Amino acid sequence: MSGALLETRSLSRVFWQRRLGRPVQVRAVSDVNLTLGSSGGEVLSVVGESGSGKSTLARLILGLDRPSAGNVFYRGEDVARFVGAKRRQFRREVQAVFQDPYAIFNPFYTVDRVLAQPLRRFHLASSLHEAQQRMEDSLRAVDLRPRDVLGRYPHQLSGGERQRVMLARLHLLRPQLVIADEPVSMIDAALRTMFLNILLDFRDAGMSCLFITHNLETSYYLGGNALVLYQGRVVERAPIDRILHAPKHPYTQMLVSSIPVPDPKKRWKTSLPESAIESGETVGSAGCPFLVRCPYAMEVCRRQDPPMMSVGDGQEAACFLLADRGGVRGSMAPMCKAEESG
Repeated sequence: MSGALLETRSLSRVFWQRRLGRPVQVRAVSDVNLTLGSSGGEVLSVVGESGSGKSTLARLILGLDRPSAGNVFYRGEDVARFVGAKRRQFRREVQAVFQDPYAIFNPFYTVDRVLAQPLRRFHLASSLHEAQQRMEDSLRAVDLRPRDVLGRYPHQLSGGERQRVMLARLHLLRPQLVIADEPVSMIDAALRTMFLNILLDFRDAGMSCLFITHNLETSYYLGGNALVLYQGRVVERAPIDRILHAPKHPYTQMLVSSIPVPDPKKRWKTSLPESAIESGETVGSAGCPFLVRCPYAMEVCRRQDPPMMSVGDGQEAACFLLADRGGVRGSMAPMCKAEESG
């Protein structure tokens, strides 16, 4: 039995779409393996652009969607097998904070219900007075004044206040694991810092966090390890400082280079590097998913999906550029125009 708090093994999710009247398979998540240790207070960031499969991965871990293949394990047990008391325990110990701070509230109820409901459901208060006291203490813990929040409807609160109400709910439940799916993308910079500091307080209190974001800077602020998703596949994993300062996969390098520099004399990049593959070419199921966008693509990238390769210091990436050319099967003749001309 695994000693990890959370583990996914070869986790995949396939959707079917109709294009031009034909069914087409879309792999939103493909063979994802990740691990969060059992010691508590660990942060793992999942980074990638929009459409990379981050939110689908979160829904699979939370049990809101069923995987097409693979498994999610919590404390060494398959989440898909949880029923009854075991499922209720999982629901209490694994909590989520989503991107939209308004859609998650029922507009017909005051925000009190968001806090009172888990207290009743999990029998966390023995009286109404105790429940009220715990609600107020949790609101203060996330820098909200109870008299400004309790009794109000969701539309009467700002986006930042609604997100902090959800953090107050986490403070009430004291979960073992927080799944945060783009939680700061819809709030302003000042509240974003406050929100991340609260997550760091939770981390220091022993709560682990799976932090899903497209923003490498917020991941760096939280620290810990990170994995980079591209088209549902993990293309790089490492401590977040290694991801930012020494990215190995061409996609990760592209993400890092796109971080804006706070210098008005330096223009932000508005175009991606030219691909080594002719425009319009697609990649088959056997090839590298980044093939058509990669400026360093080689012939082997067309035929094989690169495995994860270790580069030391806890860092690994799925790219044939990292392999010993003599040890890779098949031709690795470069397809990059610059290399061909050289």
